[in-house]
Amino acid sequence: MSAMRRPRGRVLLAGVGVLAVLAAQACGTDPGSGEPARKEFYRTVTEALDGVVRSGFPGAQVVFDGPDGHHVLTAGAGDLSTGAPIPEDARVRIGSNTKTYVATVVLQLVGEGKVELDAPIERYLPGVVRGNGNDGNRVTVRQLLQHTSGLPEYLAGRDPAAPSSGQLTADSDQLRRSHYEPADLVRIAMAMPPQFEPGARSVYTNTNYILLGMLIQQVTGRPAAAEIDSRILAPLGLRDTYFPDSRETGIRGPHPRGYHEIDGRREDFTDLDPSWADTAGAMIATPADLNRFFTALLAGKLLPAAQLAEMKKTVPWDRGEPGSGYGLGLIRHASSCGKEVWGHGGSIPGFGTHTGVAADGTAVVVTVNQLLADRDASEVVTKAFDSAFCS
Repeated sequence: MSAMRRPRGRVLLAGVGVLAVLAAQACGTDPGSGEPARKEFYRTVTEALDGVVRSGFPGAQVVFDGPDGHHVLTAGAGDLSTGAPIPEDARVRIGSNTKTYVATVVLQLVGEGKVELDAPIERYLPGVVRGNGNDGNRVTVRQLLQHTSGLPEYLAGRDPAAPSSGQLTADSDQLRRSHYEPADLVRIAMAMPPQFEPGARSVYTNTNYILLGMLIQQVTGRPAAAEIDSRILAPLGLRDTYFPDSRETGIRGPHPRGYHEIDGRREDFTDLDPSWADTAGAMIATPADLNRFFTALLAGKLLPAAQLAEMKKTVPWDRGEPGSGYGLGLIRHASSCGKEVWGHGGSIPGFGTHTGVAADGTAVVVTVNQLLADRDASEVVTKAFDSAFCS
């Protein structure tokens, strides 16, 4: 991916700290009148958000929920054309956080005796994982959930039905306009050989979660989106979370503009057909709803204790920081202060989200309205996330 440009500072940075304080006050919290520890906390997190914007992101937001209430801190611009900040109740594309919803449904099916974690995916999707050395008899449901399947990444492949090269990458403008069914994405993946032997290591691969979405539909007789709605969203009252309808390209309700860089040029990527991400990353939510979901999940409100324990069994993974680990659709985040934080995260053209819940029930989402383009960009967002738990 191309390097991220530093934005022109005047429109984006003027009044960054002021925006953060105003957002906090709008939520009923005045950092200027609280105890010294709280004032220091707001100062530290605000500085971290300012750093995110200075590093090149148009806007950034931190949403906290927990024993101390609901708080929002915002910096930079949610819309570069107007300079308006990211709305407090913004809907955003949550990318790979979608995987945790999918994993939760799969583990509910495990608890109901309808799916076995260590059964081969061939049992549920006969003939789907096949070709060029890929073999569904050797890949288990657990390995799909934990990215240890070794299956190829469809985003690294080429779609023979697409014009020109047909390359499927997050940088491709093709992804804004083309529509894919899950079977199309698996077909692209199966045209390539495996990355490694099943179970050898954990390499983050979106193909795994496309297959898990197909598994849910095969076992329940309903699309994964419908199962997520009836099993998670409706019971928790997550009215601002949804799986986009087929060929739906916009974002419902208040939302910032989402930006992406192609060939060094920043473009508005708010509207796109997310079918290429499907059950690996197509969902939309507010940060407040994300906090409610992860809090409920980790409190045992969505899974039996046995399945939640399985979800939290982690392995080292290729995108992890020291001290982190990938479970079954759930990430143990490293923190500078040693706190145990569980959540996930997501990057999709236009948006990046970092999510987590600490042992004391504090839930945090950091949102930026541009794709996390490289490790440096990811690190500055991770620093803001860490400051929310450790300042």
